[in-house]
Amino acid sequence: MKKILATLAIPFVLASSLAFAHGGAKHEASTAPAVKEQKPWGIGGDTAKVSRTVEIRMTDTMRFLPATIQVKRGETVRFVLRNDGRMLHEMVVGTKAALEEHAAVMRKFPDMEHDEPYMSHVVPGKTGEILWQFNRSGDFEFACLIPGHYEAGMVGKIAVKP
Repeated sequence: MKKILATLAIPFVLASSLAFAHGGAKHEASTAPAVKEQKPWGIGGDTAKVSRTVEIRMTDTMRFLPATIQVKRGETVRFVLRNDGRMLHEMVVGTKAALEEHAAVMRKFPDMEHDEPYMSHVVPGKTGEILWQFNRSGDFEFACLIPGHYEAGMVGKIAVKP
C-alpha cells in the first residue's frame, strides 16, 4: 500500500515543482548566465556594446526615479539600479501586457526566482544592473512586480525611437 501511495504521489510532486519553475530562492538571482532571447522590447545586451548608463533609483514610496527614459533604437543601455528603500524592489523591462502577466504570476508565487536579462532584484541599500539592447522601436515599460508594488504604481516608461 505504501508503494502505491508513493507511486501515486510522484506526479503531484513533479507538478508542484513545475509550478515553481522560477524556484523558491527568495528572489535571489541565479548564478547561471541568463539566456539572451529576442523579446518584443529588445534583447540582452553585451558589456562591450554599452552606449550609455542610466541610473534608476527605487524607493519605498513605490516610485522609480527617473520614471521616463528615452532610448534610440539599437542602443545598449546599462541600467544601474539603486534601492534607496528598506524593502526589496525589482526592475523588470517589457511590454505592458508582459508585465501584467508576470505580475499575476508573482502574486501566486511571490518567492519565484528571476534569471532573465531584463529583470533584476535589488535588496535594500544595494545596487543591481540590467544590460539591455533596445533593437525594437516602440513604447515599453519597466516595473517592480513584487506583489503590491506594481499595483501601487511602481511603473516607468521607456520610449525607443528609430
